[in-house]
Amino acid sequence: MTDSANPDQYGLIGHPVEHSWSPFIHGMFAKESNQNLVYRLYDFEPPQFRRETLRLFAGGIKGLNITLPHKEAAAELVNVLTPRASRAQAVNTIMFRDDSSLLGDNTDGIGLTRDLAGNLGLELARKRILILGAGGATRGILAPLLERGPTALIIANRTVARAAALVMAFKDMGPISSCGFSDIEGPPYDLIVNATSASLQGQMPELPPGLVSEDTVCYDLAYGRGHTPFTMWAKTLYAGRICKGWGMLVEQAAEAFELWRGVRPNTHTVLEALTRKT
Repeated sequence: MTDSANPDQYGLIGHPVEHSWSPFIHGMFAKESNQNLVYRLYDFEPPQFRRETLRLFAGGIKGLNITLPHKEAAAELVNVLTPRASRAQAVNTIMFRDDSSLLGDNTDGIGLTRDLAGNLGLELARKRILILGAGGATRGILAPLLERGPTALIIANRTVARAAALVMAFKDMGPISSCGFSDIEGPPYDLIVNATSASLQGQMPELPPGLVSEDTVCYDLAYGRGHTPFTMWAKTLYAGRICKGWGMLVEQAAEAFELWRGVRPNTHTVLEALTRKT
């Protein structure tokens, strides 16, 4: 606990960030767990990221979440990486430690798998998984997904070389392969995860037919009111289940909150509140 007149400072860095619900989520976490903090949004473009992030920590901020497009740059900024952040080479959570060093963590993967398995009741073992996109978001979710024992995990990306580089980095963990968007092959997948930033620009990559069935779960890491281009695509193909990334957002935030504050917040209350608002 801190002096109520001087709450601890936290925030989110990204570009863009105005759509983020993170201040609402962390505000609810803080209220329910009786933690005195404030959480703000910081919109920095890539050339500003390193300078402005270090300025925030020099000014006394205790922790930051990092979102697109800065997750890989954040991994290069911090002094120490947790094992899962080191594996991903991408960071979405930074903590300022007592020795003034910066610890980088990645809570994306555990946030996704907790939502898929815990909130949605999905079993990932012996399933076929397709991931669209090969950026920092994908880096964060690969290891936790592969640890669940899928039959196959395919990364599709516009730039095939980038997807192939991820295969090389994670091939020791399980059956992983890569291809371009137009080269994705059926049969229909059990789980398709959209990890591209296309939804934020109102776009959807062109994909071949035969990827979705009435048993396919389509999960967009993006979130917002109404459908995204990806969820609309899934709807037109009669996917069995269509989800946006609200659950992952809340679960990864809870992991970050616990790292910063040493308190595990209740995610179900926040998810219910977001459902009412969105």
